Amino acid sequence: QVQLVESGGGLVQAGGSLRLSCAASGRTFSSYPMAWFRQAPGKEREFVGVISRSGDATYYIDSVKGRFTISRDNVKNMMYLQMSSLKPEDTAVYYCAASEKLELPFPGKYWGQGTQVTVSS
Repeated sequence: QVQLVESGGGLVQAGGSLRLSCAASGRTFSSYPMAWFRQAPGKEREFVGVISRSGDATYYIDSVKGRFTISRDNVKNMMYLQMSSLKPEDTAVYYCAASEKLELPFPGKYWGQGTQVTVSS
């Protein structure tokens, strides 16, 4: 089992940048493919992107490609979401998730509690 805690959310102006962190504890972090999801008010939770166990492969939804970057540090048991050129429509609660298999749709067996990102226009 793995426990996940997100941090780094906040209020940022449109066009700005923000880096979210996901700290993992428990079983070996490097054995889990990891992903970021988000949920905007009144909307369903949305998959944002995924990173492989080693970090050598990533995949993003079209709306964030070229603006968001997922990375991980398996020594520090951390995953990151670097967000740039932020838009008001990126406003959401962002969640990190871990799975035992790298597949899409990402099954998300373990979840963090979420961190709020608000982008003002």
